[in-house]
Amino acid sequence: MTANILARVPRGWVLLASIGLIALNMRGPFVAVAPVVGQMRQDLGFSPVELGLLTGIPVLCFSLAAPLASFAGRKFGAEFAIMLTLLGVLAGVIVRSAGNGALVLFGTVIIGVAITIGNIAVPLIIRRDFSPRRQGTAMGIYTAALNIGSFLTSVVTAPLAELAGWRLSLAASGLFAVTATVFWVMSVGREAFVPAAVEGSGPRPAGGRPASRWITAGLTAGFAGQAFSYYGVTAWLPTFLMDELGMAPSAAGAGSSLFQILAIVGGLGVPMVARFASTTAVAVTLGLMWLTVPLGLLLAPELWWLWSAFGGVAQGGGITLIFIAIIKLARDQASAGRMSAIVQGVGYSVGAAAPTLLGYVHGLSGSWTNPMLLILGSVTAFILGTTLSVRKVPKTR
Repeated sequence: MTANILARVPRGWVLLASIGLIALNMRGPFVAVAPVVGQMRQDLGFSPVELGLLTGIPVLCFSLAAPLASFAGRKFGAEFAIMLTLLGVLAGVIVRSAGNGALVLFGTVIIGVAITIGNIAVPLIIRRDFSPRRQGTAMGIYTAALNIGSFLTSVVTAPLAELAGWRLSLAASGLFAVTATVFWVMSVGREAFVPAAVEGSGPRPAGGRPASRWITAGLTAGFAGQAFSYYGVTAWLPTFLMDELGMAPSAAGAGSSLFQILAIVGGLGVPMVARFASTTAVAVTLGLMWLTVPLGLLLAPELWWLWSAFGGVAQGGGITLIFIAIIKLARDQASAGRMSAIVQGVGYSVGAAAPTLLGYVHGLSGSWTNPMLLILGSVTAFILGTTLSVRKVPKTR
C-alpha cells in the first residue's frame, strides 16, 4: 500500500524532500558537539585544542577536501556521490560515538570529508534535475534545511545527553542519515549504487553566458567574505554580548540562536524575491543587511536582537544566492562541479580562520572594535564579490 501511495507522488516532490533531508545531515553532526563538550572533556580528557578541533575539522575539510569532492562528483556521478555522503556521515557518527579520543577525532574527519562531497554534489543535482524556474526554490530549500538541521541538533543534543549520555546523544544524529538514505534510494533508484562519470559537455545556461574566470573569482571572494563573517559571528557573538552588555550565558546564546534560525527566512526568501527583482538588487540588499551586524554591534549593541535578525536573514540568503549563481552560470555539469569546488574550497579555508583570528585580535587589543572592523571588511568583500558576479545570472519567472 505504501509503495502504491509513493508511486503516485511526483518524482520531483520526492527529490525535493530528499534534498531537504540530505541537508539536515550537512551541518548538524558537527554542531552537535558544542552542547556536550563538557561531558566529552570529562570522559576523554581532551585539551582545549583538541576540543576546538572537533568543531574546526569539518570546516577545514570543506576547504582541503573540496578538490577530492569535485573529483568524486565527476568520477562517480552526483547520485553515487550523495550516497557516499550519507553513508560517510553515518559511519563517521558511529565511529565518533563509539570510540576513544583518537576515534572521536577520526570519526569527525570522516564526517567532514563526507559532508564536503555532498556540498559539491547537491548543487549538481539541483542544476541537472530541476527546471531553471525551480532551481532557485530547490536551492533555497536546501540552504534553509542546512540551518534547520543545525538548529534542531543544537536544541535536542543537550537534553538527550542528560538522559542517555553524550555518546548516544551524538549517535542520534545518524537517524537523519538513515532517513535521507531511504528517501534518496526512493528518488534515484539503483543509480544511487552505480557510479557513472559526469560528461564534460552539456547545455549552456539559458539566457546567460558561461562563467568566466573573473566571475568565478568574484564568487570566490564573495563566498570567502560570507564564510568569514558567518563563522566569526557564530563563534564570538555570545561572548561579545556577555562582555559588552553583561548578559548571562543563556541569554547571550539566544543571540546566536536568532542569528542561526532566521537564516531559514533568507534561504527561502531569496528565490522568491529574485523572481521580481534583479540578482544585483538582491545582492546589494543582502549586503546592506549584513553590514548592520558589525556596524550595529559597534554603534548600538543594545539592539543586538535586531542586528542578529538582519544578519541571520543575510547569511542564509547570501549562500543561497551564490549557489544559485554557480548552477545558472556554469557551462555544464563538470564545470559546475569545478567552479563549486574552487568557490567553496577557498571560501571555507578563509572562514575556518575567522574564529581564531578574531579571538587573537580581541586578545591583543582587549576590545571588540578591531574584531568588528575585520568582520566589516569581510562583509565588504561579500558585497563587492557577489554583486559584481551575479549581474549575469538570468532571471526566471
